[in-house]
Amino acid sequence: MNTRKLGTEGLEVSSVGLGCMGMSDFYGAHNDADSMATLSAAIDSGVTFWDTSDAYGPYTNEQLLGRYFKDNPGARNKVIVATKFGILRNTSGDFNGFDGRPEYLQQACDDSLKRLGVDHIDLYYQHRMDPAVPIEETVGAMAELVTQGKIRYLGLSEASANTLERASKVHPISALQSEYSLWSQHLEESVLPACKKLGIGFVSYSPLGRGFLTGAIKSRDDLEAGDWRLQNPRFSEENFQQNLVLVDRIKEMALEKQCTTAQLALAWILHQGADYVSIPGTRSPTRVQENAKAMEVTLTTEELSQIATNISTDLVFGQRYPEPMMGALEL
Repeated sequence: MNTRKLGTEGLEVSSVGLGCMGMSDFYGAHNDADSMATLSAAIDSGVTFWDTSDAYGPYTNEQLLGRYFKDNPGARNKVIVATKFGILRNTSGDFNGFDGRPEYLQQACDDSLKRLGVDHIDLYYQHRMDPAVPIEETVGAMAELVTQGKIRYLGLSEASANTLERASKVHPISALQSEYSLWSQHLEESVLPACKKLGIGFVSYSPLGRGFLTGAIKSRDDLEAGDWRLQNPRFSEENFQQNLVLVDRIKEMALEKQCTTAQLALAWILHQGADYVSIPGTRSPTRVQENAKAMEVTLTTEELSQIATNISTDLVFGQRYPEPMMGALEL
């Protein structure tokens, strides 16, 4: 696994990372023993950029990583840990809004440090913007955490170009994390150019379309009861079959490249820029190993042009999130 630099402050991460959310939340039943094995496989494969949040569980995903670090001495020093604050959930999992207040941020950071069992967080993101708190105030408080030695680098998630511009005037932002994939290319008009202008690295979450772009999900029946994707518009009864057309086109190209559909989708992101990385989520050691090999897939200029022509977002049916959740995104 090679590494890539994000931002201008010195952050360096594995080109393919690991999204840990599904190990604890949203995607149906999970098994901690399997997750622990997956984390070990990630380290063995060089996938050492791990992403979590206090909202996942809530709290239980950070606790899972904390147990792993405790049970595996030395693992912490091999991993870049990213976590987030700002989405409020109660212990029942209900969403209760957003909080970007400096006083909240200090407590949230201390709580995450305790759950993770670490003395610092490598990359700390504001998970969603709080419309009631100016971004300048929140980033100023994040910068104070850097001074205190509690965090190393700052990030924002699902922020607009304007927010990135304002935030960067307070403190350098090392990374923007947002959804981006072959079926979510909405950032290309303003957000990604802003990242380039400001020297902000880009981290793609859901780079495999929440598993849809792998081709492994062939119908809604493949999802367990309680899986959040059953509420996602792109997985709805009316849109699911139509969206399979996009997957079929990715499969065709992957077959020609002699790689998996997942590897092709991840390789496409890596080819968008030298400071682009992705954090595909999985609970499977085998899938971690498969995803890691995406960096070995080389796409020519002609092949990238072919993808742009044949795998168009015009083929995508449905919004990225249900309507209430779309309102939390800075579009």
